[in-house]
Amino acid sequence: MTAARVHSPEALWAELWVSLASLLSSYTAAHGLSSGRQAIIEQGEEKIWVCHGHKWLRLERSNAAVTWMRENGSRGSLELTEHGSLRGPAGEEALDLAAEFWARELMQEHTKDLTR
Repeated sequence: MTAARVHSPEALWAELWVSLASLLSSYTAAHGLSSGRQAIIEQGEEKIWVCHGHKWLRLERSNAAVTWMRENGSRGSLELTEHGSLRGPAGEEALDLAAEFWARELMQEHTKDLTR
């Protein structure tokens, strides 16, 4: 019989937060490989900030509650779940899928400058 590893909810949210930061770091690095681009990532116990050029994503956590904000002013609220996903208005998404989506958006370069 194997004893189950017991965590407090606060410890679980902290572990998932570290995992999310790690996933963002890995996926931004992967998206920048072919072009030699890198994102800047700063992580703390309650904040993650990812920046590439003029694009950025700021995530803030309070226990399971996560708020996000982008450089264009868009923002939203999500919730970490015990299953390692993020729950939002559109439903639940695995942490790795959410991180990959954000990384792709941040690292994508626009080839056309529509302001010229």
